[in-house]
Amino acid sequence: MNRYKIAIIVAGIDQTYQSSILKGIQSTASECSFDFHVFSSFSGVMENKSHDKGELNIFNLPDFNNFDGAILLTNTIGYQNVVKNILKRIKSAKIPAVCIDNDVEGLFHVGIDNKTAMREITEHFIKVHGFTKFNYISGAVDNSESADRLNAFLEVLEENGLTIEKNRIYYGDFRAPSGKAAIEYFRKNTPYMPQAIICANDVMAGAAINSLYEHGFKVPSEIAVSGFDNIFNHHNLRVELTSVERPLKLSGQLASKMLYNHFHDIPQERSVTLNMSTRFTESCGCCDGVIHDYKEYKEINIATSGRIDTISDYMMRFNQLSCQLHGCNTFEQYIEYIKEFVASINPEEFYFCLCENWRSEFIDNNGTFRYNDVVYTDYTDNIFVPVAYADEKFHDVDTMPKNKLIPDIELQKTTDKFYYYLPLHFGKRCLGYMVIGNSKVPINNALFQSWCITINNSLENIRKLICLNYAIERLGKLYTQDTFSGIYNRNGFVQATSDVFRACAEEQRNIMLMFIDLDGLKVINDTYGHEVGDVAIRSIADILCKSCIDDEIYCRFGGDEFIVFAPDYKKADAEALTKRIEDNIAIENQKQIHEFMLSASTGYIISVPQKDEDIFRFVTEADKMMYETKRKKKLSKYLKK
Repeated sequence: MNRYKIAIIVAGIDQTYQSSILKGIQSTASECSFDFHVFSSFSGVMENKSHDKGELNIFNLPDFNNFDGAILLTNTIGYQNVVKNILKRIKSAKIPAVCIDNDVEGLFHVGIDNKTAMREITEHFIKVHGFTKFNYISGAVDNSESADRLNAFLEVLEENGLTIEKNRIYYGDFRAPSGKAAIEYFRKNTPYMPQAIICANDVMAGAAINSLYEHGFKVPSEIAVSGFDNIFNHHNLRVELTSVERPLKLSGQLASKMLYNHFHDIPQERSVTLNMSTRFTESCGCCDGVIHDYKEYKEINIATSGRIDTISDYMMRFNQLSCQLHGCNTFEQYIEYIKEFVASINPEEFYFCLCENWRSEFIDNNGTFRYNDVVYTDYTDNIFVPVAYADEKFHDVDTMPKNKLIPDIELQKTTDKFYYYLPLHFGKRCLGYMVIGNSKVPINNALFQSWCITINNSLENIRKLICLNYAIERLGKLYTQDTFSGIYNRNGFVQATSDVFRACAEEQRNIMLMFIDLDGLKVINDTYGHEVGDVAIRSIADILCKSCIDDEIYCRFGGDEFIVFAPDYKKADAEALTKRIEDNIAIENQKQIHEFMLSASTGYIISVPQKDEDIFRFVTEADKMMYETKRKKKLSKYLKK
């Protein structure tokens, strides 16, 4: 049967809301013949816009033209410009897509009646418990679900003749820290605490309850609290949480089913609204839902113990990996540690995918790799894959086109595919992405986000170390290399010859020092200009590179002067080198590519150095020998007739 490739867009897969929906989607893979590709970020939690930009870049990775359909949880993304870009690309690709909770015109939709559910909660607090003084913890201002719930709450207050001051509404982000921050905000900015706090979701409600107890408030006897979604593991709270039961797993299943129906031309409604039920229990003062059954408590404790054991196991592995990665000195060592960790958690598939320029490298006009400080924020057309794990072994992949997303590896196992794509970045700098296939780690482990941060930070450390080593190498070359001609300068010459020169002095071996001077540079400069004179200087340097074929050490001594050093030379060796230089000059002149006739005068000295003798004494002697040669020449021959 033909399998369909489905993209899923979601942020914050470590949250219960998202993970519950994803589990529902995943359960349909076999029935619908779908392979799912989940593009996910952990944006909006670090209070760092540069970090968020790097996280959100993962949503630019998929080319929706290469997918058959999409499922979107855009309500989990806190940046509306990112959401608009995703929707624009989806519509441009003309593929069917299902939005869960956010209702987007022209796309399929699975949602809930947020207003009715919140109205029931608020009316219960007013009519059953008689509360009149409220505070409210909301989700983000620009989140449609958050807005619906807040508006329903405000409508019920107005219908019952109640009002609420603006400073009694706190806008959070549906995450636990918002619940704690809201209590701190209320204590600081309101003259008294309310009778009840209504929250837009369970995660914030749970954190708010814990914070209230820390400040000496009892729930519900002093302050009642409610949540929404019934997704928080309320049995771990101090009290049972009044909330709204909503079928999250079913939402994911229905989203898949809508795509399946579309592919098979099965008639269906564009939008489906799921029923919900309120659950009134201990946190608002009701006790109907409170568990008293010993067996259920025992099952809860067993499940909690299992989760703690799993978290402890992964914490040990994550901490070990973190120490290893931050202690790496080379990229090769870094990759080996990644491989060790991947093998230990044994996902069905894992791919570590890096942009070709992740090290901030580029190729200059001469075809040489160089580094710069440009911050690359986009994925490169080709992706480097240093780690490819599948079928319980590692595969050699090298590079692949970005549009492939994952390498073409023929797998032994033929299970349904459920891939998680996570960004690799540092701040807004795009380094690549990693893919985890058919693993419970991303959504069943509270430490997964910390692991991703460790991977990203340590990868950046390696990148900076590589760049630093390159900078040190470049500085070394600047100190020892004549940047004009590309050969050694005086410093480089001294460094390169010092050990050999010292050994020859100690062992009383011959050295040869040759002095070469470009003939007629002043005439060339005066006649053709200094740029042409520069060409002549570089030509002599090139000729030395071609002529010194027996490990001689040579440099540009200064201006138009060059020197060559060699140990264990005899007169015949020096004469042979002189002839090679002259022959190569003749070959260069035969090419007739220069305005001038290239010529150089040489002189050399062969001697045994004494201990503590300076090599530059021999340079002076060789210079004298060269001058005798030059004096016999006529400058006029350096110009073309």
